[in-house]
Amino acid sequence: MKTGSLASAILICALFFAGSAFGQKEPQSDRSLSPYFFVKSDDPGLDQLPLKSTSAKVRIAGVIADVAVTQIYRNEGKRPLEALYVFPASTRAAVYGMTMTVGERTITAKIAKREDARREYEQAKQAGRTASLLEQQRPNVFQMNVANILPGDMIQVELTYTELLVPTDGIYEFSYPAVVGPRYSNQGNEEGKSSDGWIQNPYLHQGEASTYAFNLAVGLSAGLPLQDVASPSHRIKTSFGGPGFCSIELDPSETDGGNRDFILKYRLAGSRIQTGLLLWEGKEENFFLLMIQPPKRAAREAIPPREYIFIVDVSGSMHGFPLDTSKELLRDLIGHLSPRDRFNVLLFAGSSSIMSESSLPAVPENVNRAVALIDGQRGGGGTEMVPALRRILALPKQEGFSRTIVIATDGYVSVEATAFDLIRHNLGKANLFPFGIGSSVNRFLIEGMARAGMGEPHVVLNPQEAPEKAKKFRELIQSPALTGIRVDFEGFEAYDAEPPSIPDLMADRPIILFGKYRGRPQGNIHIRGRHGDELFQTVVRVGEAAQMEQHSALPYLWARHRIALLSDFNRLSPRDERTMEVTNLGLTYNLLTAYTSFVAVDTQVRLVNGRAVAIKQPLPLPQGVSDLAVGKGGMMMKTAAPASEALARRADKEGRCLQAGEESRPLALKSLEVPGGVNEKGVRVEVRNTLRSLNQACRSHLRQVPSGKEIRLVLEVGVDGRVKKVTVEGKPEWSGDFERCVNEKLAGLLFPSLANASAGKVVLTLVVT
Repeated sequence: MKTGSLASAILICALFFAGSAFGQKEPQSDRSLSPYFFVKSDDPGLDQLPLKSTSAKVRIAGVIADVAVTQIYRNEGKRPLEALYVFPASTRAAVYGMTMTVGERTITAKIAKREDARREYEQAKQAGRTASLLEQQRPNVFQMNVANILPGDMIQVELTYTELLVPTDGIYEFSYPAVVGPRYSNQGNEEGKSSDGWIQNPYLHQGEASTYAFNLAVGLSAGLPLQDVASPSHRIKTSFGGPGFCSIELDPSETDGGNRDFILKYRLAGSRIQTGLLLWEGKEENFFLLMIQPPKRAAREAIPPREYIFIVDVSGSMHGFPLDTSKELLRDLIGHLSPRDRFNVLLFAGSSSIMSESSLPAVPENVNRAVALIDGQRGGGGTEMVPALRRILALPKQEGFSRTIVIATDGYVSVEATAFDLIRHNLGKANLFPFGIGSSVNRFLIEGMARAGMGEPHVVLNPQEAPEKAKKFRELIQSPALTGIRVDFEGFEAYDAEPPSIPDLMADRPIILFGKYRGRPQGNIHIRGRHGDELFQTVVRVGEAAQMEQHSALPYLWARHRIALLSDFNRLSPRDERTMEVTNLGLTYNLLTAYTSFVAVDTQVRLVNGRAVAIKQPLPLPQGVSDLAVGKGGMMMKTAAPASEALARRADKEGRCLQAGEESRPLALKSLEVPGGVNEKGVRVEVRNTLRSLNQACRSHLRQVPSGKEIRLVLEVGVDGRVKKVTVEGKPEWSGDFERCVNEKLAGLLFPSLANASAGKVVLTLVVT
């Protein structure tokens, strides 16, 4: 074997064991809210991939985007199905409509209280009617259920939403999230909320293409001449219909564009920002939206010394380019600190480690030490973010310094509310700037942490963006654009304005104010603030604002903003009256919320004396995310191996991962016994798919077992097709650690070919080769 190949093998081994070999024992995954890998059955009567395509048509008029998402489900099997599909949307999306088309019939969904919508859906499903249900699991994560898809059926579901586009540094950005990344959870089924069941979703392995088609088209009418139109995430085709209009489509080469967020950026000629006042006069209420561009940021000399704390996610889902990008980002940020600044670094996965118990001066010696610490990370383990935040928040604050916290993560966690609560209650006057790094980050977490910490959210899609993002961030935190902002209304009867107060502006982005008004649109709106050592003031004359058709989205946008604010407060201090207000807002403005859902039910009974099989649509892993994000046996791992232990691994002549002094003992399947009436061929395929990961994880426990030795494993399988427990038949003396390893790897795995069968046992006879 060549030296270069051996070195590559050693590196691969180090990366693998850093993420898995030293993980702490976890609860079995049949009791854990964890994602798992999809195992396809060869049962020809069951279509496990009912979602055939998803597409989006986007219309952008001025600063308002209107999006229609179409999902097509088709049952190409021989058994009726219920399809469950988890998908993302923008954190700013106001979902206001849904329709379902079955054959020639189109049913318009109605908005209802969540529990009422779910009850109506379940009743329709039991009655044999085709129905669809759209629920919000997170403000940026939705779940679509479609019941009673009969063999040969094609069901089309369309949902519509609107959102506001706010420019930063003169650049407008539209984001269309395409896939939900796997969420780490350390909760069991018993303790987890019923609304968190969506976390238990199947995923394809890294590099596997989406099983459904993805398409997107944008019609951009800016209202002013366009200067630049580009997508950093996808290859696109653009065609201009005039100086202010552009059509955008995906390039035909984008055959797997649904495994990452679609990002569209554009700039207006002369870097102009659409400032001013938008009005909409409704039948019962009138709405306004104010957008004012602030002055450029103040000189850095006016800003006090800073204390920077960098928190870096080094969990399994960050393995690869997200962690590599984090390293580049922090190397740049730390390397550009001034000697009068202080800083600290905390790394977290299943546990956390901190560079120093108090922040250090940003001198070359400390900067080099921090860079070396970050460079030694490979990515592995779970994402225990809350303990890391608690540890940072407990650090004493440096006197005379303004504290800034920077956190780099993909956000693949399910503890958003707890994180927001911690930040709001502990940060005080410090700013928090989260960097979402990855092709499909959890934007709800990233933007929510920024809102809670009075900072600005940032998303880095790929390594190429890191240097420019780091440069912009340095410029951002050096000096705020505007502080002490106050809005006054003169002769304009405004009410229910959101937000009630405007925080300091740390970026070149407009001031945004939503609200309602009574009477005629007249009078003035005064904006005042402090720009460095100078006062800032501007006046907007209400009577000069025009009303346009695209402004009809203002009620949805206002209500969505109000709902977000109430939900944030409700996480801090739950109150029935806030829950009721969010519910009423959803019902009044026809919006999807945590407490309201859309439900559509066909009037025809289409399934008689039958039962549909529930199928969870498998999702592709976001581009750049490795299998470590899902982890062993479908569980996300909790603890990364120390780098010194991981690097102690070596490779044999074939490049296989070994521990010093051990031989490779891979396992091969000799025979299989399944319960009566079960498709043995399907189970065999599923077993073989798991043997590869089983060999990698458990081979070290077989080093004392001679070649040719047979091992019989008994798998206890529940009626849902999940493995509940694995035992080694005969209990040899050496089998203890191996049996524990096998349980960690196999317990909780889903065998679709065993679903809906009577509970039983599967016996595997394996041979040590």
